[in-house]
Amino acid sequence: MPVFDFQAKGADGRVVKGELDAANEFEARIRLRAQRLTPLRIDPRKNFAMAGRKTGSMFSRGAGVSQKDLQVFTRQFAVMVGAGVPIVQSIEAMARGARSPGMQHCLNAIVSEVERGRRLADSLATQPLVFDRLYINLVRAGEEGGVLEVILNRLAQYIETSVKLKGKVKGALFYPAAIVVVAIIVVTFIMIFVVPKMAEMFKQSGQKLPALTIFVCNASDFVVHFWYVIAAVLFLVPTAIKMFHDTPDGRKVLDAIFIKVPVFGDLIKKSAIARFSRTLSTLLASGVRIIDALEISAGTTGNWMIEKALLDARDAVSRGQTLAEPLVQVPYFPNMVTQMISIGEQTGNIDQMLAKVADFYEDEVESATDAMTSLMEPILMVVLGGIIAVIVIAMYLPIFSMANTAGG
Repeated sequence: MPVFDFQAKGADGRVVKGELDAANEFEARIRLRAQRLTPLRIDPRKNFAMAGRKTGSMFSRGAGVSQKDLQVFTRQFAVMVGAGVPIVQSIEAMARGARSPGMQHCLNAIVSEVERGRRLADSLATQPLVFDRLYINLVRAGEEGGVLEVILNRLAQYIETSVKLKGKVKGALFYPAAIVVVAIIVVTFIMIFVVPKMAEMFKQSGQKLPALTIFVCNASDFVVHFWYVIAAVLFLVPTAIKMFHDTPDGRKVLDAIFIKVPVFGDLIKKSAIARFSRTLSTLLASGVRIIDALEISAGTTGNWMIEKALLDARDAVSRGQTLAEPLVQVPYFPNMVTQMISIGEQTGNIDQMLAKVADFYEDEVESATDAMTSLMEPILMVVLGGIIAVIVIAMYLPIFSMANTAGG
């Protein structure tokens, strides 16, 4: 993960310097603000490997903590707070029964911070790899409003919905990927073990081979002699794309491409709108300021193009515009979304309108994933069947020719 050097101003006005790990500059800014630091300068470090060794302790704090761990902790915490159990005792009890060593370490560290007199939200902010800015701000709102139980229940529901949505999208992408992998294995087996034996038989017959058969035999020779090149390409290309996407510039380039890809791009847009709407609704309903809520929500979309549009909207809102006004100009936001937001702003219940938008688009994501899976399955089957059919025809053409010769 990239490492960033930063300068930031603390609550007491002092300027501090340091380094932190983040996927991009925006995430680095969020993590600094979660620690109540105002970013002054954030620069990506070029030597990631060396930086990673220096900041290994930050990785260890969040290692092994899954969304499921966080969901279970939040739900249990809400129950204990609702039952009147003090915060320290609640967290200690959950630390003893933690699902993972990483979560146990994290909760023990939070107990230490709370016992030193820090507020719960500030204590959670010391574990930025586990508790993001959304979580911390909602807990802070719950503490200040005296409704921590309500906020924790809302957070648990939010995490459950978020995990379900991500699972749907990943499941939709996994299915066609699995079929492609199986297709590659099957075709590779045929090209390495079946075609060479047939080619040897044709060579011994001494007859002239059709062009299609020659092409398939040449392709088989290439696979047999340069299989490692093909394997390296199949491994390195996706890895290179992933590494490029993890850089700030790569994310901008690739996200702009991903959102325009047929079928997949529509799914990306719908899932991004669903996450944004659900997050912003949860934050606003909990009393978080709309400027802060928009900045946090932008980071949950998963696509740089939509994230940038929301950050621009945040700037417009800070200048006195409504939220709907700048979003109308963004092609990634359908008219229905901006109209619902506009109605919510006019009636004063924007959080409820956003919740309805989130409900609608979560259903849309589910329908889109089902439709994409249904569409991809026959397409991939036809492609796989076509490749195998070409190979079979290429191998049988000389056999038919030999049979005709013998019969004549």
